Formats: sequence, structure tokens, C-alpha cells
Amino acid sequence: MTDERLSEAIYEKYIEPTDKHRSSMAGIEIELPVVNMSGDAVDESLVIEAADKFREHFGFEAEGRDDNGNVNSMTFRQTGDNLSFDCSYSNLELSLGKGDDLCAIHESFKKYYGYMQSLLQKNNYTLTGMGINPHYNINHNKPVPNERYRMLYHYLHSYHRYEGKINMSFHNRPDFGTFTSASQVQLDVERESLIDTINAFTLLEPYKALLFANSYLPEYPEYLCARNMLWEHSMQGFNPHNVGMFGSRLQSVDELIEYIKSQSVYCTMRDGRYIDFKPTAVKDYFTLGQVRGEFFDGEKYIITEFTPDESDLKYLRTFKFEDLTFRGTIEYRSSCTQPIKDVMTVAAFHTGLSGRLEELTALVESDRTLYRHGFTPVQLQDMLSKRELPGFIDKQQLSRQLIRILDIAAAGLKDRQKGEEKFLKPLYTRAEKLTNPAKEMLRGLESDTSMDEFIELYSAV
Repeated sequence: MTDERLSEAIYEKYIEPTDKHRSSMAGIEIELPVVNMSGDAVDESLVIEAADKFREHFGFEAEGRDDNGNVNSMTFRQTGDNLSFDCSYSNLELSLGKGDDLCAIHESFKKYYGYMQSLLQKNNYTLTGMGINPHYNINHNKPVPNERYRMLYHYLHSYHRYEGKINMSFHNRPDFGTFTSASQVQLDVERESLIDTINAFTLLEPYKALLFANSYLPEYPEYLCARNMLWEHSMQGFNPHNVGMFGSRLQSVDELIEYIKSQSVYCTMRDGRYIDFKPTAVKDYFTLGQVRGEFFDGEKYIITEFTPDESDLKYLRTFKFEDLTFRGTIEYRSSCTQPIKDVMTVAAFHTGLSGRLEELTALVESDRTLYRHGFTPVQLQDMLSKRELPGFIDKQQLSRQLIRILDIAAAGLKDRQKGEEKFLKPLYTRAEKLTNPAKEMLRGLESDTSMDEFIELYSAV
């Protein structure tokens, strides 16, 4: 494929959908740790049985099955609502089909969550609102047995091949995908505001790290939000353009297309089998005559060679904090799953701010609370993901700036006249106290509150 054709293909996949008239619809994905309160590993058969009962009760249709025939993804056709398992059977995901009313979406979530909880609690299990499964070192942390997750698990464990050979450090938890949980929202974006949206929300990421941190991992005790670090220092971050933040301000759609060309592809499918291989920048991948990779034949991994094809572009999987999708949406990926009573805060925050983009842009581009101190947005995001705030930050100014940001989000939600601004109330409390769910949990654990109590507290609606 020529470079010109590659640019056209990227435009067709990512940019063209934003040329259509966009609505104010939101698609929300909430991943939820499954916890066995008896203190043992999650018994996958119990979770699968509960999901089957959920499917029958709500009339969902089977959409995906694992290698053993178990339904691991199901959808309600009328709404697009979906229940699935992300990476492992101890990480349940509820995806709410696109809607324009966050209050109505919340009611659907509560209905699904409440029923699933009633099934799990009969066996002394629970779902909870944490970004790290609190039993991450008890559960088996094995992938759902299907093509995609087996490939991903194998790919993430290939980091040993590159240690000391490339300029990055890897952590030693390549199974992190099986026990990390996110709260993600997709919002429609129009081409005219695409670049401004990415730039503004990129500058906002350090503030979001402080507000939404909820993934404390004892192995990395300095972090309150370890999720993003785990992604960035894994094979997903082999090419830093595939993960995290944009390192510099984007100037145009053409520059965004060139950025996408610099991202790496690491898997594709041939004959119904996933093949994973050394991450290769898209602009280089399609110039290769042959690519060497591995696939699972049902018993073991087999080395194979194949020729790149233009259709492989659909397997470009990136995890940017602001990730442009083929649906004409930006998916906001950096936020941890929140305590269930605050489950709509992430969607409300992003929805409100998207409606007041000019005000948000003016605020973050003139910011002197975090910026203008010699640190990049990427460095600041990492700093504010940690337990201790940097010494140069004036805490009173930081609190006031967070409240200004929330006021803009609230105004954007009030413009929609649906009463959605109520979902921001917990964030105002966090902004005033400069706290977040992970910080509150750590304070409690250090004051003799048990982890089981926090599991129950963060599971309450």
C-alpha cells in the first residue's frame, strides 16, 4: 500500500465519520471487578451461570462465546446495551447503548447492576466500584478462553523478549488486563472541533488523574491511579504513541493522520486465528513483504509468516486517553471505575465539558496552577496520579481550579436541560478536599477499616 493510499484509508476509517452531523449521544462502558467475599479465587463457573440467568431475565441475545461454548458477550438489540467480560471472568463489563439522557442511562445501569448483584450475592460474591480488583493476587487472572483475549495475554507476556533492548522499562504484571477496571465514555465529535477537543482534554488529564484516581496497587504504592502506568509500561506501551497522552499539541487533521501512521499494529487475523507479532508502525508495516508472528493452533503457539493486507488496519488497537474511534467518537479512556454511587461522574464530567469546549479550552490554555512550572502535560499527569502532590502546587489554587472546571461541566450539562448536573456533586466534594476514592480508601485502611468494608462501601448504589 502506498503512503498516499494509507493516508486515504486512515481518513476513511477515522476522519470521514466525523464529517457526518453529530448528535449529543453518549456511549458508556463500566468495567466492574467480581469479588469472592469468602476470600478465595473467583469460580468462573458461578459467574458464567449468573450471566446466563441475566441473559434470560432481560432477553439479551448471545453475541460471543468462548472456546468452551460459554456466552461471554450478550446484547439487547433494541437498545444496544451489552454485558460482557473484559479480559477475564473476574472483570464484568456493562456497556450502555448510545443515549442522549444520562439519567435514563443511569436507571438502566442500576437495573442491570442490581439484578446481577442479587445473583452473585447468593454465593457470597459481589461486584464493586474499584479500578483494581481488590483480590487481584487471589484470583486466577487467566484470560477468557477465546481468540482475542488469548492473543492479548500471550502478547503482553512477550515483554521479556525486549527487556534491555529498547528504551523503556516494563513492569512485571503482564496479567494486569485481567484485574484492572475502567469507566469509559464515547462522545460524538464533529470534524470542526476534533483537534480542539483532543488538545483541550489532553491538557485536562492531570486534573482528571486527581479527581478520578481509584486504582491503588500495593506493588506500586506511590500511585493512586496505577491503571494508566500499567498500560504504559507494558507491551501496549512498546510504542508510546499507542497509549496515554498526546505528547504535543496537534495542529491539524493532517497531523493527526500522520500521528496515526506512527502508531503500531501488533496483531491481525488469518483464517480465523489471531496472529501477534513485534509492534510495527503502521507506516512501516504496509511496506513489508512478509511479517513473522505467532498463532495458537489449539495446543501450542506456531511461528508463521504472512503478507500485510490493507484490511489489517482494522486491527490497529490503541489506548490513548483521548482515542478517536471509527464510529466518529472520541473514547475517553483514562478514568478508573468509580464507586457505584458515583458511577455516572465520569460520563457527566466529559459530557458537560464537551458542550462548553470553548470555555474549557480558554481555561486550560491559560492555566498557571499546574502549567508554566517547567513540566509537560505528560509529566504532570503522572505526578497527579500519585499519592503525594508535587511541592510546587498551591493546594488552594488547585482546589479553586478544579471547581472552575466542574462549573464549566455543570453549565454544559444544564444546557441540556435533563437534570444531569446532579452527577457532578461528588466531584465538587473531591475538589474541595483534594481527594479521590483511592486516597479515601488508603486513609481508611490505615485507620483500621478493612478492605472488605471498602469493597462493600464501593459496591453500594
